[in-house]
Amino acid sequence: MHGLPYKALLIFIGIGLNSFNLFSQCCAGGSGSPIAGGASQGVLQLNQVDFNTNYQHIATRKFLKGDAPTKGFLENYKSNYIYNRIGYGVSKDFTMYIETGYFVNKTQVTLNKAQTLDAKGFGDLILFPRMTLINKSKKNKKTELTLGIGYKIPLGKYNDSFKQVEPFSGEIFYITKPLLVQPTSGAHDLIFYSFFLKDFTNIRYFANATYIKKGWNPLGEKMGNYLSIGVFASKTLFQSVGISVQIRAEWIDQMKLNKNILLYAYPNYDYLATGSKKIFFTPQISYTYQRKLTGFVLTEIPLYQKVNRTQIASQTQITAGVSYRFMLK
Repeated sequence: MHGLPYKALLIFIGIGLNSFNLFSQCCAGGSGSPIAGGASQGVLQLNQVDFNTNYQHIATRKFLKGDAPTKGFLENYKSNYIYNRIGYGVSKDFTMYIETGYFVNKTQVTLNKAQTLDAKGFGDLILFPRMTLINKSKKNKKTELTLGIGYKIPLGKYNDSFKQVEPFSGEIFYITKPLLVQPTSGAHDLIFYSFFLKDFTNIRYFANATYIKKGWNPLGEKMGNYLSIGVFASKTLFQSVGISVQIRAEWIDQMKLNKNILLYAYPNYDYLATGSKKIFFTPQISYTYQRKLTGFVLTEIPLYQKVNRTQIASQTQITAGVSYRFMLK
C-alpha cells in the first residue's frame, strides 16, 4: 500500500473530531474536550507507544434561543486547553491510554464587560482501554472494529468561587462559579466508544460513536449525558500529507440537579438552559515525518445548532498539535 500506513493516519484523523462542545450547555456547562484526539482511532501495534499533545482554542460571541440567534445574554466566552495523551500497545488487539488536560483559561465576560469570571487548572484524568474485535486484511483492503470503555476522574476544581460585596452593608460573601468556568465538573463519568474502519488503496472511510454517561458531583449537579456519531474520510497525498473531512452529529441531554439544591440552595444559573443538538463539519490537514512524527491542524464548523432555552452557541474551535509514535521493542 502506498503512502502512510493506516495506523499512522489514525494519529491525526481523530484529533479533535470528538471535541465535545460541552460549553454549549450555557452557564451550567463545562467546556473543553475531555478525550480530544483519543476517540476517533483504533488500537496501537504491539509494544507501540503514542505521545500526543494538542492545543485547543474555543471562542464564541454567538448565542441562541432554540435555533434562532439572540442577544443580551453574555459578551463572550473563550477557553484555551492543552490536552496530553500517552498510549501503549499491550497486545496487537489491546491498547491502554491515559489522558489528561490543563485549562490555560476558561473565561466568561458578562454584558458591557461588567463582570469577568475565569478559571484555570487541570481538568480530568481519563483511563481509556480499547480492544479490536475485528481486524481483517485482504489485498489492499482492511476492515477494523474497535470498542473501548473509559473512566473519567476529576482532578481540578469544580467548586471555585468569586467574591461579591454587598453594596449597602459592605459585607463580603462568596458565590460558586457556574460550571462553565470550572476546570472540571467534579463528577466521575463513564465513556463508551466504538470505531469502524474500511481501508481501501487510495482512501479510507471511518465511522465512530461515543456515549458519555455523566455522574453526579459532590454539589448535587449532573451534566447531561452525551452522544456523538461521526462519519469521515481521509486521503494521503505525496506519501506524507494527509487530508480528512468529517460530518458529526452530537446530542447533549439537559442537566439535572439534586432536589435539595432546588429546595435550599438554588444555583446562580438556569440548569434547564442546557442540552443541545448540533451537526459539525470538520476539515483537517496534517504532515507526517518519517512515519513517526505528525503535526496537524483542524477546525470544527457548526452547520446546525438547536439549544434548550437561551445558551452559548458553538462558533470558533481550532485545534493544533503533534503526535509521536515509536516501537518500544
